[in-house]
Amino acid sequence: MENPEPDALLQSREDNIVTITLNRPHKLNAMTKSMWGDLGTKFQALNADDTVRCIVLRGAGDRAFSPGNDISEFENDRSNSYQAEAYGELMHGTVDVIRKCPHPRVAMIKGICVGGGLEIAGLCDIRICGTSSRFGVPISKLGLVMAYAEISALSDLVGPSIAYEILIEGRVFDAQEAFQKGLVSRIVADDQVETEALETANRIVEGAPLVHRWHRKFLERLKNPTPISVEENREGFSCYDTDDFAEGYKAFLDKRKPEFKGK
Repeated sequence: MENPEPDALLQSREDNIVTITLNRPHKLNAMTKSMWGDLGTKFQALNADDTVRCIVLRGAGDRAFSPGNDISEFENDRSNSYQAEAYGELMHGTVDVIRKCPHPRVAMIKGICVGGGLEIAGLCDIRICGTSSRFGVPISKLGLVMAYAEISALSDLVGPSIAYEILIEGRVFDAQEAFQKGLVSRIVADDQVETEALETANRIVEGAPLVHRWHRKFLERLKNPTPISVEENREGFSCYDTDDFAEGYKAFLDKRKPEFKGK
């Protein structure tokens, strides 16, 4: 897919931390069809890269994480159900790739974070915002439905009752209410959002990456009411056979920082 704005999605890396920036500050980082495709492509590559330890998602500038999809595209790309389904397949494919990402993800939220922007932030494991950040999903005012793949991310965060409240009111609300609803993990002063998000990413990187992956797998498995099998229980002890465990406890005894290899 040709991208008319090739710099609309930026990726940078410092050591084991990758930062992806939604980079359309003139449009408050509104998402385009091309950006959804590029975001999925970037995550596909990152998912396969075992040297990545954490991914930070952010919007360019201080005014917005993202207000969601660029409405100016609707006339040509989402004006009927046929077009919308094709657009939705692209979006939902990206949502699925992000969901399957084995690496911890941190959302650095400054300013506006609504609609599709909130969907992206909601796919992160830790969501850090500033005191002036604003949240909501006002799509009912567009006559627009949030499809299954998208609504599941919202429902997973806050539960179906609060998700429905957010959707039917279409209200944009403040950071404190977002925290109370479970949409964000942490609120800090506006000028501390970047610092806190990057410090959070660094704290994640200090842990063993295999352990992070096991914990994600176990938490996902616990959503299934089927009893845990003997084999699944046994997997909880597999960490003792890893190089990272040997490094971790030896580093603790030696009073030094461990150097985990993900093995």
